[in-house]
Amino acid sequence: MLYVLLSVLCSVTVSVIIKMAKNRGFKHLHLIVWNYPVATLMTYFFLKPGQIDFSQAVLPWHLYIPLALLLPVIFICIAYSIEFSGIVKTEVAQRLSLFIPLMAAIFIFHEEMANTKLIGIGIGLCAIFFSIGWHKRSGVENMRWIYPALVFFGMGVIDVLFKKVALYQQVPYSFSMLMVFALAMFFTIVLLLFRVVIKKEPINIKSVGWGILLGLFNFGNILFYMKAHRALPESPSVVFTGMNIGVILLGALIGVVFFHERLTLYNKIGLALAVISVLIIAYL
Repeated sequence: MLYVLLSVLCSVTVSVIIKMAKNRGFKHLHLIVWNYPVATLMTYFFLKPGQIDFSQAVLPWHLYIPLALLLPVIFICIAYSIEFSGIVKTEVAQRLSLFIPLMAAIFIFHEEMANTKLIGIGIGLCAIFFSIGWHKRSGVENMRWIYPALVFFGMGVIDVLFKKVALYQQVPYSFSMLMVFALAMFFTIVLLLFRVVIKKEPINIKSVGWGILLGLFNFGNILFYMKAHRALPESPSVVFTGMNIGVILLGALIGVVFFHERLTLYNKIGLALAVISVLIIAYL
C-alpha cells in the first residue's frame, strides 16, 4: 500500500502546486508546458520503452494525436477548475471521470455489466451533480461548474483513449506513453511560442521551476500507481479504491484546512456519494 499512498500524495500535490503557483501570479500554460519535457524524460529513463522497429510496427497515430492534444487542454481545464472551483471539486471531478469509460463500455462497446456496477455509476453521477452544482450562474460564477464539468468529461475521454492504446499489441505501452508525452510537449511549446512571439507574453523564469516541479509530481503519480498495481497484482480493486478514495479525501482535507475552501451541504453529500460509488464499483 506504500505505492498507493505515494501516488495519492503526488496526485494531490499536483493540485497544490497549481494552486500555489497561481497565487504567486504564474500563468497556467507556462507551468503545464514545462511539465511535459519532464514527463517525456522520466518516461524514457524510468519506464525504459526500448527500441521500436518502425519498418515493422504501425503506430496508432489516430490515438496518439488526440491524446497529445487532449492532455494539455484538459490539464489547463484542471488548473482553471482549481482556480475557480477549488481543489475539492476538481479532485472529485477527476476521480469520478472513471464513469465515462464504464459508460462507454456499456453504450458504445455493448459490454455486459452487473447491476451493482450500474448502481455505482448512478450514484457517481449524483455525486458529480452535488459536488459541482449544475445551476445557472452568470459571469465568472459560471466557471465554478463549467471547468469541473470539462475535467470530468475530458479525463473520461482520455481514459478511454489510453485503454485503447493499452489494447494495441504492436507497440509496447511504455513506448506509446513516451510518444504521447513527446507530442504533447511539442504542441504546448508551439502554443507557448505563439503566445510569446505573437502576443508578446513574457515568460517568468520562475515558472519554469514550478513547471518542472509539477512535472515531477505528475509523473510520480503515474509511476507509483503503476508500481502499486505490480506490487498487488491480485488486488486491483484495493489499488483502485485506495487511489480514488484517497485522492478525494486528502484533496478535501487539504482544500478545506489549508486553502479554506467552503463546502455546502450539497458538496458534502457529493463527497460521501463519491466514496460510496467507488466502493460499490470496486467490490460489488
